[in-house]
Amino acid sequence: MTQPDSPEGTGLTRRELRELRAREWAEAEAAASEEHPFVTGGARAERAPRPETSTRPAASEHPFVGVQQTRPPRPAPQQTRAAQPARERAPEPVRQPEPPTVKTGIGSLAPADEHSAGELHTLLTTGSHAVGPKKRRGGAIVIILIILALIAGLAFGGYALVKSIGGPVADFFGWNAEPTDYESGLATGEATIMIEKGDTGWEVSQKLHEAGVTLTEGVFYDMLVDMQQNPNFVPGAYQLKQKMTAAAALAALQDPESKLPGIAYPEGYTVEQAIPIIAAGLEISEDDVRAAIAEPSDYGVDADSLEGWLFPTSYDYTPGTDVMEVVQGMVDRTRTSLEQAGVPAGDEERVLTIASIIQREAPAGEFAKVSTVIENRLDIDMMLQMDSTAQYGYGEMHSGSVFTSGDALADDNEWNTYKITGLPATPIANPGDEAIQAAMHPESGDWLYFTTVDLDSGETKFATTLDEHEKNVAELRQWCSDNPDNAGCA
Repeated sequence: MTQPDSPEGTGLTRRELRELRAREWAEAEAAASEEHPFVTGGARAERAPRPETSTRPAASEHPFVGVQQTRPPRPAPQQTRAAQPARERAPEPVRQPEPPTVKTGIGSLAPADEHSAGELHTLLTTGSHAVGPKKRRGGAIVIILIILALIAGLAFGGYALVKSIGGPVADFFGWNAEPTDYESGLATGEATIMIEKGDTGWEVSQKLHEAGVTLTEGVFYDMLVDMQQNPNFVPGAYQLKQKMTAAAALAALQDPESKLPGIAYPEGYTVEQAIPIIAAGLEISEDDVRAAIAEPSDYGVDADSLEGWLFPTSYDYTPGTDVMEVVQGMVDRTRTSLEQAGVPAGDEERVLTIASIIQREAPAGEFAKVSTVIENRLDIDMMLQMDSTAQYGYGEMHSGSVFTSGDALADDNEWNTYKITGLPATPIANPGDEAIQAAMHPESGDWLYFTTVDLDSGETKFATTLDEHEKNVAELRQWCSDNPDNAGCA
């Protein structure tokens, strides 16, 4: 017997047919969702072929949403319902698996509850969706902006971290770099530079920095190396300005107008340092100068040498002036300074010896304190142990280092106050007015030790005990460890 509600040619009732089709579309919907979880728009999906039946089923009275169906013409109603031979129910068609690529107008099917029936119908029939692509493009832009913000944040954070830490990393990127040369247009004031015979580019570079001409100790020398120049510096005194560029300083040293006329050399120069300057100023040989100073008694000096008696200053002597006249003028200038300081007659050599040690040892502003240390040690017959005296006696006075070599300290000579008690045999340099005044007027105090702890600033610390002094020396060594390029630490 046939079912009265069964569509023609199917063997199923309309309800069964609707349920069968609903299951098929639910499964297709699930498969499409796995392939394309979001509604994005695209090409129309290709559905798996539907199982063939003997005749095409007619559309149901309530077609499911999204499938475009054509209703076949209804057969003419029969007048009588004759008995029809029983039909076997057609076996349930075997469903074919969905192909891996679902080509559909919307890319995938959204669950029924996410769209109204009208929206879903539009999506399935028109094959487009206006919202999907815009959402994807908008989301991509947001992601890109987030990534760029993260990169910028990491870069800025890394920069700030390295800047705060400093050290080799910051040095590598040049963030810790300090200027080494003055800028043009800053030159001001005056500075006198003494060029000695045989001075190298490095020695001139040091003198320029010490006089305040250049910003750093090595900038002038580095410029010469970069330019591959080895200038011939003429001995003498040169008038420059402070805060000059290295290039401007070189031009001034090569300009004859910068060279001061006559003879000039600074405080603390020894006789050996003064000889070539006197010779250059008078345009005579150095041997002529040595011959002129061989006998101190020729100038009324009761000493073994004129060390300490050739007063360091500028003189207007010109070529052609007799060398002995020049030397006599220097000795006379020393006597004037001794008289101004109130040095008693017959005590000149002793005062000049103390003043010469002060001149070589003390930084500016500390002359009277260093004088006190010398006098306190002499009063208790304590060795002076002044490095400048050991260096002078051993012949390494001009090494530039504040540390004395072991050989100089151990050398047994009459100037080495590490070996003798009392003053050295003669002055060790030619002192100026300030040092002579300090030798006569030491500051009140009980210090027995002193050392400079910062060679750039000249900061000097004084101590009354050896333990305290050793701590100060350790501070100096630490400073040199932190500033290994400083010439005084060599």
